[in-house]
Amino acid sequence: MMGWDGGWGILGWLAMGLMMVVVWGLPIALVVWAVQRDARRDQLSVTGPPRQDADQMLAQRYARGEIDEHEFAHRREVLRTGPKGDVVAREM
Repeated sequence: MMGWDGGWGILGWLAMGLMMVVVWGLPIALVVWAVQRDARRDQLSVTGPPRQDADQMLAQRYARGEIDEHEFAHRREVLRTGPKGDVVAREM
């Protein structure tokens, strides 16, 4: 005797469950993916002004007249050697 689901039995219920996952899961997954992608793009596009290194900032302060020649030379030496006279490795 056939069941009242038309004879599909447990396989019919499994197939319907799988289809519901596809029908609801796929659109939800696509929305989540799109939101995350957009958020990641926003994070990458938010950048501030380019950072200057300390030598450039010091040279600009000297050029504007904020510091004199003696202070410029002293601060540049501190930048290059460190506060205690240790040589600081510089990236080139």
